[in-house]
Amino acid sequence: MNRLLIRLLTAAIASSALLAGGAFAQDTSSAVGLWKNIDDHTGKPKALIRISEANGVLHGKIEKLLRDPSQDQNPKCVKCGGELKDQPILGMTIINGMKKDGNEYNGGTILDPDNGKVYKSKMALVDDGKKLNVRGYIGVPLLGRTQTWIREE
Repeated sequence: MNRLLIRLLTAAIASSALLAGGAFAQDTSSAVGLWKNIDDHTGKPKALIRISEANGVLHGKIEKLLRDPSQDQNPKCVKCGGELKDQPILGMTIINGMKKDGNEYNGGTILDPDNGKVYKSKMALVDDGKKLNVRGYIGVPLLGRTQTWIREE
């Protein structure tokens, strides 16, 4: 009887673990999640950005800076204007107001802390949701640049 009880408990625990694993699987059909961006000039990872959603609108905040030990580990946005001037880049919201539009996200802005400029932005999931093409532009999307971010979780 003891063996039967142990088998049943083991089966119940295994089943629960499988069901729970499915609940924590990432949704690759959404841009919500943690993303690594890559420096355009060096090709090295630059930061981890957490994209979250509230009321159908996406926002992205710098969660971690991936900097060389010789660099300032808590840089300020010295080139930013307004209330962001001289504020820490770590924890800064750099993506604002993005809304799902078909297979893309549009209507928002992205801040480049390196130059302090805010650009119009659009984003699109690629590679089955493992990558996110993030485009910042002035005026029309043709006049801008795209970075490919890599999903971290």
